[in-house]
Amino acid sequence: MHFLWPQNLWLMLVLPLLPALYLWLLRRPGKAALRVSSVSIARRALGRLWRRHVPAGIFWLALFVLLLALARPTARVTLPWSSSTILLAIDASLSMRVRDVTPTRMVAAQEAAKTFLNELPPNIQVGIVTFAGSAQVAQQTTIDRPSLIGAIDAIQMQIGTAVGSAIVVCLAELFPDHGIDLGEMTFGSRRKARSWDERENARPKAITPVAPGSYESAAIILLSDGRRTTGVDTLQAAKMAADRGIRIYVVGLGTTDGHLSAGEGMAIYLQLDEPTLREVARMTGGEYYHAGTAEELRSVYRNLGSQLQTRTRETELTALLALVAAALLVAGSSLSVLWFSRIA
Repeated sequence: MHFLWPQNLWLMLVLPLLPALYLWLLRRPGKAALRVSSVSIARRALGRLWRRHVPAGIFWLALFVLLLALARPTARVTLPWSSSTILLAIDASLSMRVRDVTPTRMVAAQEAAKTFLNELPPNIQVGIVTFAGSAQVAQQTTIDRPSLIGAIDAIQMQIGTAVGSAIVVCLAELFPDHGIDLGEMTFGSRRKARSWDERENARPKAITPVAPGSYESAAIILLSDGRRTTGVDTLQAAKMAADRGIRIYVVGLGTTDGHLSAGEGMAIYLQLDEPTLREVARMTGGEYYHAGTAEELRSVYRNLGSQLQTRTRETELTALLALVAAALLVAGSSLSVLWFSRIA
């Protein structure tokens, strides 16, 4: 726990003085003792003496909580995630047909993605981006789960692996007003706009970089089984995401050494580029996961589904402590009125 105004903690020095003051007040000379007609009445009265101290103890505890609140404490608290949009970027390169993950990498990825969708709260929007030699939106963000599942089932594999382009397409979906143009980034000046308006709209919007992972309204989950062979540089795209505060959770699927019987010269294209994928996750404040089997992949997606529904963040507890103090004051006052017909 940390305090935004730690200097206010000095006020707590008054707390040890209050019990001493309370005891002094109790020992002051009072009215003459009352005579009682029986010993049993006296015993019942003595048995209830503890009640007179309970309200005072509760008031002291309420003051302690209030003084603690004045120091504005903060702590890391797990809260429901405020995110409303998740983009699934799924590798659709030809290497996804390899059977080292049963029954194939693609089928395992599709089944895990559908399980992930079923476990998400229904109010979270999800979009599907597929990438091979190019990247495209297979399903725009929606809460319609059947449409998303249909888009996942319809994925067609192609040649190439444009990991960076997939990230750029995701960012263009999340920030349509930022002028992110994948074609311009890929082909540069060779891609001529048809009009002045189109040229103006193609210019990327100047943004002020924010802290990586600070954008709480969206996240990207990127699944790949290889390394970039074409398209935008992967780390350049990751930098764009980091500057916008978007977290990228990366899932590496399949072998990391490339030694599979896929024909001469194919090993490097089957090799998972873990260093780059780990760096994408690190740069954006996300996490990297490796899945070598279908069960591991399902486990990764289940963990992501749970993780993306909550967020542990530094939260100020002042309001909560003030509410607790108010509840204690009400409880102490109620007991005092109930037992003594006055607020002691």
